[in-house]
This record gives sequence, C-alpha cells and structure tokens, in this order.
Amino acid sequence: MKDDLRRDLGLWGAMSIVVGTVIGSGIFLVPRAMVLRVGSPAMVFVVWIAGGLLSLSGALSYAELAAAMPKAGGEYVYLREAYGPLWGFLYGWTQLWVAKGGSIATLATGFFYYLTNFFPTLDGVFYVIPLPLGAHGAPLEIRYGQLLAMALILFLAFLNYFGVKLGGEVQVTVTLVKVLLIAFVIVAGLAFGHARASTALTNVHPLTFAGFFAALVAALWAYDGWNNVSMVASEVQRPQRILPLALIGGTLAVIGIYLLTNAAYFHVLTAQEVGASQRVAADMMRRVVGGWGANAVSLAAMISIFAALNGSILSGSRVPYAMARDGRFFAPVARVNPRYHTPGFSIVLLSVWSALLVLSGRYEQLFTYVIFASWILYGMTGAAVIVLRWKRPDMVRPYHTLGYPIVPVLFVSVAIVLVLSTLVDSPRESLLGLGLIACGLPFYFFWRRRPSVDGVLLGG
Repeated sequence: MKDDLRRDLGLWGAMSIVVGTVIGSGIFLVPRAMVLRVGSPAMVFVVWIAGGLLSLSGALSYAELAAAMPKAGGEYVYLREAYGPLWGFLYGWTQLWVAKGGSIATLATGFFYYLTNFFPTLDGVFYVIPLPLGAHGAPLEIRYGQLLAMALILFLAFLNYFGVKLGGEVQVTVTLVKVLLIAFVIVAGLAFGHARASTALTNVHPLTFAGFFAALVAALWAYDGWNNVSMVASEVQRPQRILPLALIGGTLAVIGIYLLTNAAYFHVLTAQEVGASQRVAADMMRRVVGGWGANAVSLAAMISIFAALNGSILSGSRVPYAMARDGRFFAPVARVNPRYHTPGFSIVLLSVWSALLVLSGRYEQLFTYVIFASWILYGMTGAAVIVLRWKRPDMVRPYHTLGYPIVPVLFVSVAIVLVLSTLVDSPRESLLGLGLIACGLPFYFFWRRRPSVDGVLLGG
C-alpha cells in the first residue's frame, strides 16, 4: 500500500507526543479522587507506581509491535495482524467514537475547568436540554466553558490540518514549556513549602480491592496516551529505532514527573486537604506563594492540556485514516491533502465528534468512560505480542520486548482485572462503552467487502 504521509517526526517530536499527550489534566485533577478512594498518601503513591509500572509494561510490549509494523494506525494495525480484520475494525471504531473522542473531550473539559479560575462566569449554565441526558438521568446542562472547549478542539484541528511537521513543532514547544512549569511547581512545593503531617483520611471507608482499582482507573487516566506515538508511526523518521526510544523513554519520564509532583502536593497539603480540593496543584501553590501561584498553576494546567489535546488530535486522526485506507470506513477519510500531506478529512471528523462529546458529561464520568473502553483494547494489543510471536515467527522484529513473556502477560492480566473492576464500580459508563463497541459490528459487515485504496478486495 502506498502511503502518502511524510516521515517528518524526529526523536524529539515522537517523544513529545508521548510526554505531551500523557501529561494533560490528570496530574492536576485526579489526586483528589485517588486519595478519597485509598485514604492515605502512602497508598496514593502505591497506586501511582502501580499505574506507572503497568503503563511501562504496555510501552515495552508496544515497542516491539511499533518497530516491527511502523504504519499509520497503531493498535488498528497490530490487532488486524494478530486477530484478523474484525478486531482491527472494532479497535478503530472504538478509538474514534469512544476512546480518542472521549479523551479529547475530557481534556477540553479540564481546560475549561482551569480557565474558570480566571473567568468564573464560564461555569455558568448557557442552556438546559430538558431530556434525561445528564448525570444520573438529570437534564443536560450546557455551560459557557463547554462552548469554549469545543472551539479549542476545532482550532487545534485547523492547526494540524496544515502538516504533521507543524503539528510536531507545536507539540515539542508546548511540551517543553509545560515540563518547565511543572518543574517549577515541584521545586516550589518541595523546597519552599512547609511540610505537613501525612495522616490518612478519617472520613473514608476502609481500603478495599474495589477502591484500589477505582483509584488505579484515575491514575491510568493520568497515564493514558503513552501509546499515541504508535498511531503516527508512518510519519516517524527511522521508526525501528525512534519508536521504542520514544515509547519507553517517554513513559519513564512521565512516571518520574508524576511521583515528584505528588510528593510536592503531600509535602504541603494534608490528605484531608487534598481530598477536599478540586484543584490540588493550585491550592498547594496558593499555600506556598500566595494567589499568584494558584494562577500560575492554572496557566500551567491549561498549557499542559493544550499540548495533550494537540498530540491527541495529531495521533488519533491517523486511526480512521488507516481504516479507510483498508476500505473499512468512509472513503473520503482515506484522502491525504496533496499540499500538506495530512489526512485532513479524518482530522476534521475526529475533532467535530470530540467537540460534540464535550457536552456529554462531567470530568470524572468522562475519564471512566474512556479508560474502560481503552483498556479492553490495550489488553488485547499487549496479548498481540505473544500471538504474533506464534503466528508470525518470521516477522522482522528490530526490538524485542524486555522481560518477554512475563511483561506482556502481566500487562494483559492487570488489564482484565481493571476492566472487570471498572464494570462493577461504574456500570453505567462501562455499559455505554460496550454498547458503542457493539454498534460497530453492522458497519464492519457493510464495509468488509469494499476495496482498499489500492484496489484490493478485502475479505472478512
């Protein structure tokens, strides 16, 4: 298959997609949810480490697949090769309508939350839809900030339309700025903050298995995105070398940043204060340096989310493109702009849908909805390393998974437990995710006999 996309992304561009997409709104918002679930700072760190090691085991597994199959679409390609075209299609379908669309909508929602620190009126209700579409069947409230979040998504779609090189340069620049700002928060908390007693919460239920995994869901939302660089593999220079370096190095960097940031939070704030805080980083900086520090954190959070949004749109739009190239999605989505060499129609489709999803719910609802659907597919992709070793022993593998087969087996095992735990803990959001996956089946059978872009008839 001829690929019209250009290999314009170098190591720093690929690494910035990993770091910049992973570090979004989660580190600024989820510590509250985590400490309320597990009750103590020590257990919060256990959850962060567990989530980081799980993500790293995924990155180690994905590195083998990405180096062996450096094509646009990431998991879509790996699942297609390991299990057949149906599973590749269901991944791409879920990625567009649930996982990536929901992730972009969640990031934009987090952006608007932090912008209310400067403009509180953005949290005001613009319109109420008198249908049971909101939380717990309530009427759906549309806020001014949601309209702004939708506009931000569409602006970044416009930017990425003009080339992966431009999108990559923006990603590198904004990721560097955000890492420097987070480093400032870490230094301020650890070097200038007054230490507080790290006591456990007294008003929460005893730690349970379900509570631990619910906290792990929150941590994994904060880690989500380490796999995104594999989606733009066909636009990465020297992919056999750069993709493993970006996946593994980027994930390790994020783990270190997250642990240091939480150390700063709990150095300055007690567990009770973190549990009561909607904006833990802002409250920590307010304690250390005053009101301007809280404003600085809000600015850092918005820059962080901006980078994550850009990386998500840049990478996520390549999945529908890859499906359409195989003849398993709307034909216009396979078109590459002849001037900018980007999948323009795919970028627009993903961004418009994500903007609409901004209206669908609040932050914690959205990240549960995204994580459940994502980890079903992540688990299957981790298992694909083992399946393809057996099914395609002749495949050239420039990188072999460190710790094989223990690392991919561990990744898949925890993914199964996480999915089942989330289903029990958040059945409404989980079942909605499953329903949207199932909705793809009739579309697959409709498209399965259509030719690919290169005119090859694709069977099921």
